[in-house]
Amino acid sequence: MINKPIIIGIGELLWDMLPTGKKVGGAPVNFAYHASRLGAAGYAVSAVGKDALGDEIIQEIDKVNINPVIERVNYPTGTVGVELNEGIPAYTINEGVAWDYIPLTEAMKQLAKRADAVCFGTLAQRSEVSRNTIQALLSCVPVDSYRILDINIRQHYYSEKVITDSLRSSNVFKMNDEELILLKKLFKKQPFTDEEVCHWFLKEFNLKFLILTAGANYSIIYTPEGLSYIKTPVVNVVDTVGAGDSFTGAFISSILDGKSASDAHQTAVDRAAYVCSQAGAWV
Repeated sequence: MINKPIIIGIGELLWDMLPTGKKVGGAPVNFAYHASRLGAAGYAVSAVGKDALGDEIIQEIDKVNINPVIERVNYPTGTVGVELNEGIPAYTINEGVAWDYIPLTEAMKQLAKRADAVCFGTLAQRSEVSRNTIQALLSCVPVDSYRILDINIRQHYYSEKVITDSLRSSNVFKMNDEELILLKKLFKKQPFTDEEVCHWFLKEFNLKFLILTAGANYSIIYTPEGLSYIKTPVVNVVDTVGAGDSFTGAFISSILDGKSASDAHQTAVDRAAYVCSQAGAWV
């Protein structure tokens, strides 16, 4: 039996309260879900409350064969209000919830030591408890494994320090075109072109890959050796919830499967396009 690569999403785990009903969400667990669909062993590392919503989340994760490493804490399970405008989500993110208080456990550390890829973002680092847990787990990950910062900037939940520290802990960086505009301002790179700034990030933080997605327009994978550019295929968009997470999960799974960056890029584009044509992130 071939050992499946171990791919971990660390961070927010919550209910997306969509107009059509609630669906399990959170970028890191979405990443683990899509990686598992492509043959990896997907793990979700997070925390939920000791409440009915927490019970339901764990049941949903079990149904889709994601391995839960989830602590139950004395805070409510996370929920996010999602309003869709022509399929594009706007989020209302509740504070003081379970995933703000992810405790560091021995089981988490042992899992991190076996990881082939770990994905994390900035949102779950809005609280000191979860930020410390995430950074501690990243320090346990083998040096040759992929440590993916899928930046996922939401509202005001970021700072230059958190982003810089996260980039220094990473070797893969994923952002979208709107986040790039914000980061150019934050890092005082406004006079430079998008491509120059992407090359700066690649070199400054010694990245293996930089992933830039631009919604319905295009996506680019930058590497130290070159780049791969693909126009986004035209699809009938139902909603874009989880599209970026599916892109990252598919790309890293394909790289671990031995595909070239350009082939992995095509797999990621196809997967994200499919997710946009369906309701919710888990399809």
